[in-house]
Amino acid sequence: MRMCGRWLLCLVAVLGCMRCHALAQRTDFSAIDTLVGQAVEQHHIPGAVVEIGHRGRVVFRKAYGERSLEPVHEAMTLDTVFDMASLTKPLLTATAVMQLCEQGKLSFNDPVAKYLPEFAANGKQDITIRQLLTHYSGLPPDLSLEQPWEGKAEAFRQAFAIQPATPAGVRFVYSDINFIVLGALVEKLSGMPEDEYVQQKIIVPLHLRNTSYLPSTEWRDRIAPTQYEHGVMLRGVVHDPTARRMGGVAGHAGLFSTADDVAVYAQNLLDRLAGRPSIFPLSRAVLQKMVTPEQPATATALRGFGWDIESPYSSNRGEIFPVGSFGHTGFTGTSLWIDPVSDIYVVVLTNAVHPNGGGSTVALRRAIANAAAVALGIVPDGGKLAAKLTGYNESLSGMRRWIARNAEVKTGIDVLETDDFAELRKLAKKHGSHLRIGLLTNQTGVDAAGHRTIDILAHVDGIELKTLFSPEHGISGAQDSEKISNETDVQTGIPVISLYGATDAQRKPSPDTMRSLDAVVIDLQDAGVRFYTYETVMAYFLEIAAKTGTDIVVLDRPNPVNGAFVQGPLSDEGAESYVHYMPLPVRHGMTMGELAQYFNRERNLHAPLTIVKMQEWQRGDWYDSTGLTWVNPSPNLRDLEEAMLYPALGLVETTNISVGRGTDTPFEIFGAPWMDGRQLSRFLNGRFLPGVRFVPVDFTPQKPYPYAGKLCHGVRVLILDRNVLDSPELGIEIASALHRWYPQDFKLERINTLLANQHVLESLTKGIDPAKIAEDWRASLEEFEGKRKAALIY
Repeated sequence: MRMCGRWLLCLVAVLGCMRCHALAQRTDFSAIDTLVGQAVEQHHIPGAVVEIGHRGRVVFRKAYGERSLEPVHEAMTLDTVFDMASLTKPLLTATAVMQLCEQGKLSFNDPVAKYLPEFAANGKQDITIRQLLTHYSGLPPDLSLEQPWEGKAEAFRQAFAIQPATPAGVRFVYSDINFIVLGALVEKLSGMPEDEYVQQKIIVPLHLRNTSYLPSTEWRDRIAPTQYEHGVMLRGVVHDPTARRMGGVAGHAGLFSTADDVAVYAQNLLDRLAGRPSIFPLSRAVLQKMVTPEQPATATALRGFGWDIESPYSSNRGEIFPVGSFGHTGFTGTSLWIDPVSDIYVVVLTNAVHPNGGGSTVALRRAIANAAAVALGIVPDGGKLAAKLTGYNESLSGMRRWIARNAEVKTGIDVLETDDFAELRKLAKKHGSHLRIGLLTNQTGVDAAGHRTIDILAHVDGIELKTLFSPEHGISGAQDSEKISNETDVQTGIPVISLYGATDAQRKPSPDTMRSLDAVVIDLQDAGVRFYTYETVMAYFLEIAAKTGTDIVVLDRPNPVNGAFVQGPLSDEGAESYVHYMPLPVRHGMTMGELAQYFNRERNLHAPLTIVKMQEWQRGDWYDSTGLTWVNPSPNLRDLEEAMLYPALGLVETTNISVGRGTDTPFEIFGAPWMDGRQLSRFLNGRFLPGVRFVPVDFTPQKPYPYAGKLCHGVRVLILDRNVLDSPELGIEIASALHRWYPQDFKLERINTLLANQHVLESLTKGIDPAKIAEDWRASLEEFEGKRKAALIY
């Protein structure tokens, strides 16, 4: 029976090779032959094994060149065992961490020191597991090898004692120390050495027969040697010097494997992601989290948990596989790239460092990925996957960037005019072809030619514009007071009902007024920030319309600070106010039309709602990409720069500082007579916050604003890169700094008027690092984004 079983295994292997050969015959992979052949001839690599899978089948599998040049020549074979180097990180260590999460033994936003208390040394107490997995911990790249040391315990001791090079969560720095610590975490939480854990929980379940730390001496003849160390060729001994000092088992390196085993891993991963039968040792939900962006929201490199998505290290993706596919490389010359969109994996294994450490596979890996994609008929996806990550259809390799567009966006009022008011005429048919409407608007309600929406709607046949409603700042947007009275529009003679007063009743339309109207049209330019009151007044109209049956028509406009970013803490349920209609993050990434849909659905209002959609707007568009003329949405938001900083400085303005109201640069500066601008700028610059710098400034606000007529010392915020700036987190950083340096003068508790999050306030009061506070709200942001999807239009 045993002989029969072996015969069957051989038969299956032969049939598998025949099928692979047949598929390869139908697909032209000759470009890969040329590329690898040239790399061998030019001595970039001694040899390679390339294996490609597509739609559940191995479609290409070939060995090239030699696996050994010194001390003897040996031909490369398909079963060659390679030192996988940093592919150890995603294949084993990150997978192990994901399993421990699935078992409930850790949470990604937990501080590492919660489980490894020694790690808290030298200011690392707030570094999270997430930051280790994504290389945003701020730790240096590697342990020092200048002095002799040996052993895993000593490596852990040094890693736990090391001092961060930069603050956590700020900068992408690829670091082996991150995964050395994760290896220690796996051992602590599993109670097993890492090599034993991964053998039991990953390697054996996947039936990987040629994968291991510390490979067996029986494999030695099949192992690809790397390079000389003290006159001895490394073969079956890990190439990475740190892992070698650790005894060959480390979280960052030490794995040995074959192309076939890596292909089995990749195929089962793809199957699990697609919901097909799979033996991959993670659930689909946890695996999806592993392979999607998990770095800080505005970070410059996109990283999953262990996987590279779009960073300076992702050249092995090539130019055809989409941003959003994922993979990793190893220093010895190994590479794996996986694209769930086209259901492809590309394995390229070489020992490029053999024999003297001089080879390079960067260009080769990129070229093989492109050749594989071309051979299999894959075409670029037009940025569809990247758009989900960035809001735009373009992304530059090695850096998360958005290319500013020169668009010609049509707002809702422009679309309404173009289609001859079709949406309103449709409503008019329900009312005998005569539609009585109200209009909630202000100075921002203009079309592309600058004509007021008021004047446009006042002269449409079959539509009677009976009433105007004005939000905060009045119909002209020039008043900065709660005492805004009803008035009459001078040009049309139509009455204007002010909806901004001191009481809640003065901020809502009356049911009687709403019943006198068949529809209310809303045309307001929002600021894209939760505490901007135009959003709440629109929600009040939806509330009343749900009771009166009055149709609501929203003429949509761009989110000026774009719709790709969702940032900041969610406001608390039960603490609703005029600046907090319902739980939303500070920066919600929605247009007014999308917000209307979100409010209507999440509050179960079911008001009759029509959105006149924009044309040509993309989620990644900042206002300066729309081609639209900037109109101040309120007196102190005078340009896009101020709008970009408003989620930060607006967040803290209800405390006892000036945010520049009464100066020429509101929301670009902040200060107070009791501040030291030089000290504060120096401290904030030392936080290395992405996208901004700080310079000291003196200013004197004018009446009627805080500290009018008094000299204030403070800080000017300079935006260096708006696409990496997390403005709500910046606001928390500023509040934290002020509380740290001026605990007696700064009234931190007043921040909650606009912050509306008690947990964040308490964390600030306790002096918790703002980066840790921001990590704590990440889970609620992800939950919100899930709900938000149903309301998105663009």
